[in-house]
Amino acid sequence: MGQLDGKVAIVTGATSGIGERIAEMFVVEGACVVAAGRREAEGRTLEAKCGSNMSFIRTDVTDEASVKTMVDHAVTRFGRLDCLVNNAGSGSPMVSITEVDAEYFSSVFNTNVRGVMFGMKHAAPIMITQGYGSIITIASAAGLRGGLSGHIYSASKAAVIHLSRNVAAEISSSGVRVNTISPGGVVTGIFAKAAGLDGTKADQVLGVISDLFGNVQPVPRAGVTDDIANAAVFLASDAASFITGQDLAVDGGLVPFGKFGWQESLEFRAEITRRVRGQNEPL
Repeated sequence: MGQLDGKVAIVTGATSGIGERIAEMFVVEGACVVAAGRREAEGRTLEAKCGSNMSFIRTDVTDEASVKTMVDHAVTRFGRLDCLVNNAGSGSPMVSITEVDAEYFSSVFNTNVRGVMFGMKHAAPIMITQGYGSIITIASAAGLRGGLSGHIYSASKAAVIHLSRNVAAEISSSGVRVNTISPGGVVTGIFAKAAGLDGTKADQVLGVISDLFGNVQPVPRAGVTDDIANAAVFLASDAASFITGQDLAVDGGLVPFGKFGWQESLEFRAEITRRVRGQNEPL
């Protein structure tokens, strides 16, 4: 028996990285999954890989109508909705506060905060009616500790942690749990994208940067997508039925014990960029 047998879940940002692995693991654990994302080809490949218990739908989480269609699709296809994983996200460069771009700020918050809000807005009524549900949002260690990432990204992740707690305060009495997961140094394509690579290319160069992540926290290895997917399975399962309004840091000790500050993070990202751009030509 799987930990999620009989459950129906939506995972946004499911076409790469953490979202892809969460979607795959949910299926392995017995759930039916709607994998939502913007990249059609990657989504269809994932759907074919996971079989009849997965359905891909192209979704833009910044568009409320698209999010509503996504939620409606889950109910139409699988009959209910037990879990929503708000994973879709956008990073931001580490620049001085004096150089923050207003349009970039709006773009990141539209994806990272507005998209989460829309997901909650349209999933919550279904779950409240059922009297059961779990909403999980992928936040970040950068939302818990200053200096780990860019100002815009960090602020957006802090915002979704508090938004989730506020929503938990409202709807937990209806049987709907709301929690966040804050990954630490997990090797995903978002770092390569920040260095200038797009889409699938960003996922292809992860091997050249993974060793860098073994030294940023007390646990001496890079975080991997399975670490976050396992945490998501737990929060989606009945084993977590008494947990709501919480943030689960899956960070190898980065937030309480890591030594990174603003300058160290800048140097770290500069080394990522150097390595990624060195791999760009052969791709």
